Amino acid sequence: MIFLIAVFLVTSSFIPYENQPKTGQSDWIWLFDGTNTSQWISAKSDQFPTEGWSIDNKTLVANKGGDKSKRGGDLVSRRKFRNFDLRFEFKLTPGANSGLKYFVKKYPDGGWLGCEYQIIDDQGNKDIAGDKDDKRRTAGLYELFAPSERKLKPIGQWNEGRVVVNGKHVEHWLNGVKVVDYERGDERFKAAKAQSKFKTVEDFGVMEEGYLLLQDHGDESAFRQIRIREM
Repeated sequence: MIFLIAVFLVTSSFIPYENQPKTGQSDWIWLFDGTNTSQWISAKSDQFPTEGWSIDNKTLVANKGGDKSKRGGDLVSRRKFRNFDLRFEFKLTPGANSGLKYFVKKYPDGGWLGCEYQIIDDQGNKDIAGDKDDKRRTAGLYELFAPSERKLKPIGQWNEGRVVVNGKHVEHWLNGVKVVDYERGDERFKAAKAQSKFKTVEDFGVMEEGYLLLQDHGDESAFRQIRIREM
């Protein structure tokens, strides 16, 4: 009997993620579970876009096939978040650019700004080809902090991203490895912001809570298993 119990405990701890039950996990909020987009609206309206974004094989896809003629624009979460553990998977096509923003706010000029977990084709995107640092490369805090050593999977394969926020402390993770670590609003953050395109945005990244945002740069990009746990 003891042997059987031990075998059960060992084998049950190695159930693949995709086979884990989604019921009974009340602490996780599913922002996209493969079928439902009700947690998101367009940055331009109070409804989910009617074109540009689609569900394909349980993935949330922007600009499928690279069609930029019917862009849906950015997606914004229906509610704000403060302290959280956010997890998601993403996949890009060659040359693509996307991103996941948090602590997002809509400003008077209509722009939605916030801290961004950068998602981009590091090697194939022309906009960052001449960059001398990695502040605009995948898993970095866009424009502010470059990611450390990463285990980034090739374009066309799924990568797992994670953002952890506990008060002012923020972490970016990529495929199980922490690659960015910073404190919102401290001197290091202020110095990095002063050298970025956000230098004149007074409250950038320091508000108590904010929306999440999935970017649409016109390129084909895909997301799945988007979930968040409030802390």
